[in-house]
Amino acid sequence: MISTAAAAKDYEVAQSPADGISDLAFSSQADYLAASSWDNQTRIYEVQPSGNAVGKAVIQHEAPALGVCWSKDGTKVVSVGADKAARMLDLGSGQTMQVAGHDAPIKCCRWIDGVANLNNILVTGSWDKTLKYWDLRNPAPVLTVPLPERCYTMDTAGPLLVCGTADRHILMYNLSNPGAVFKQIVSPLKWQTRVVSCFPSYTGFAVGSIEGRVAIHHVEEKDAGQNFSFKCHRDEKAAILYPVNDISFHPIYGTFSTAGGDGMFNFWDKDSRQRLKTGPNVGMPISSTAFSRNGSIFAYAMSYDWSKGHEQYKQGERNVIMLHAVKDDEIKSRPRRR
Repeated sequence: MISTAAAAKDYEVAQSPADGISDLAFSSQADYLAASSWDNQTRIYEVQPSGNAVGKAVIQHEAPALGVCWSKDGTKVVSVGADKAARMLDLGSGQTMQVAGHDAPIKCCRWIDGVANLNNILVTGSWDKTLKYWDLRNPAPVLTVPLPERCYTMDTAGPLLVCGTADRHILMYNLSNPGAVFKQIVSPLKWQTRVVSCFPSYTGFAVGSIEGRVAIHHVEEKDAGQNFSFKCHRDEKAAILYPVNDISFHPIYGTFSTAGGDGMFNFWDKDSRQRLKTGPNVGMPISSTAFSRNGSIFAYAMSYDWSKGHEQYKQGERNVIMLHAVKDDEIKSRPRRR
């Protein structure tokens, strides 16, 4: 938690990655932040009450690191990347080891614990069109699940796992039976899926696309009347649509953030269907975001998101992680104004 005195401004993380920042994840047990990067490394920082972040460890890959997640007890970090490997750092021993592999780059990972019969299980999603479940005591996956296309994004909450693939497929799994698709849909958005993020209540998910739009979708048909979509991260005057690069749910209030290629982040309340906060324009795309374990810190990464191709990449442009001290009045649900 960042102290009140330090909360007047957003803090820049010292020793931010040297290349594009692909993913951010906070530990659920302490104010530790992990950041994966295209510079082939995932860095772990300790966020201090002053707002300063101190580098604690690094996971080294042989190609860009694309995703990162924490074990539920906060003692281990798993990083996945374009080297087709998942590498785990044990914070206690300081040792790193490869714990999973695919036939193509691994885009994302999540840790599952205390759900049905899945205890201390890692799940990885790859461009080889599979999800794999790993018991880290064994070198081979305990389950391999085929996907219709390459895995672009994945998230879990309780017994719910949602995976978004190329060609706009969205697959929902009940982790009590992880080998079977519970429900499969085509994305309610018309363009390529960029991110899916599960509600903390397990009842649904938000999906963001490359054309400045977010959809709120519930798993059960009985809740379909609560589904809706909305526009965001757009410059309507210039007719420019920016990608929604990340969606993060607040762990306490269930409200959420969106961040986009327009260099903005916003806080939203899906239940009252309103925007709670508009962040400043930081002048470059925001590629990834994360709330801390109690939602008091919001981390966002300023980094080129490749949405305009390699032609628009600016050599030498900085990649920066910022920490925002979250106030209740900007994230807590409130009644919609009449």
